[in-house]
Parts: sequence; C-alpha cells; structure tokens
Amino acid sequence: MRAVAIAAIANAFVRVFPASSLQANVLKQTALFCGAALLVWLLSVTYGLDLSAGFF
Repeated sequence: MRAVAIAAIANAFVRVFPASSLQANVLKQTALFCGAALLVWLLSVTYGLDLSAGFF
C-alpha cells in the first residue's frame, strides 16, 4: 500500500514538472537538501544515545 502511494506522488510530480523543466531541477535539489538536513538533524539528536538492544 505504501509503495502505491509513493508511486502516485512520484507520478503526480512527473506530470506537473516535465523532466527538462528548470522547476523540476530546483524541486529535486530542494528535496535532496531537505533530506540531507533531516538526516543530519536525526544524527545529531541521537548522538550519545545508547541504541543497544538493552535500550529497547
């Protein structure tokens, strides 16, 4: 079910922004930057947290 929803969102973006569109490239770069920022934030939040099996 989740894969179907992701595919539907991806198809909607493809229809709205053609592959050669400058807007599509800007959107893609913005999404990548936000994803990288989210990863860095997640790593900084879990820094020093004991995530061993005993934690769960």
